[in-house]
Amino acid sequence: MRVLIVESDPNLGRIWQRHVARFCDHVYLRSTQAGAVELLQNETVEVILLDLFLAEGSAIAVADYASYRLPGVNIVFVTSTSFFSDGSIFQHISNACALLPSQTKPEDLAAIVEHYGTISRTSRPA
Repeated sequence: MRVLIVESDPNLGRIWQRHVARFCDHVYLRSTQAGAVELLQNETVEVILLDLFLAEGSAIAVADYASYRLPGVNIVFVTSTSFFSDGSIFQHISNACALLPSQTKPEDLAAIVEHYGTISRTSRPA
């Protein structure tokens, strides 16, 4: 499984990366919209763990590009705000499968990423 983590805080991103790497072939870490889109132009991933509010660029733009480039990709959003807490993100982003607080334990985030990565792989045509 291949996972892309897009998180502006490099320390938090590395923590998530270490936990997710326990069950993945490749875990890519990017901190900006530009970096994430550049990676998605050249690599295929099953899951994107995406901070809803990036310091540089737009998480929505990353999700939109990912949905276009990789229609089967699952996107797990994390946020430190209550924005989209009404669930409307699932109406705006077709590949959104979870919206979690940034304070979620890294091992729990990793388990959720693993779950949605498994779903993504098994639902793709051979």
